[in-house]
Amino acid sequence: MLNDRGAAEEVTLDAYLQVWRQAHVFDAQRGRPLTWLMTIARNKAIDRLRSAAWKRHEQALPEEAAPIALSVESPEEAAAGAQTRRQVRAALAQLKPEQRELIEIAYFGGLTQQEISDKLGLPLGTVKTRMRTGMLKLRELLSEGSTSEIENPLCRSS
Repeated sequence: MLNDRGAAEEVTLDAYLQVWRQAHVFDAQRGRPLTWLMTIARNKAIDRLRSAAWKRHEQALPEEAAPIALSVESPEEAAAGAQTRRQVRAALAQLKPEQRELIEIAYFGGLTQQEISDKLGLPLGTVKTRMRTGMLKLRELLSEGSTSEIENPLCRSS
């Protein structure tokens, strides 16, 4: 989401610190720990993207000063990640188009449900219902068969 390795590392650290400080508020009835952590990280990344200071910092950097992203994944990690991405894409493809579009805008575009509602001209309740229904279907699809052990932030129902 951030397209900047350093910023992503900072957001990850912030997310872990928040989890450490707020571990007492975690409710296992509402979801799995990894899902909770991924939601916190996603929200932190969105906050980072929206901050005016970050935008000024990003614009101030000359193009040649941007760090080159180096892959530190092992071949096994890269293969596992690719397999997970294929499974998530396959599951997304099985959703109704209106559900898939909203989920993709929210999770890959970083928009809130209210922003999606405004952007697409849909009632907020419609956006929430379609996303929840789509998320439940994704959870079902990703927990079937060979994908039973996939832990994915898209599988959180809220």
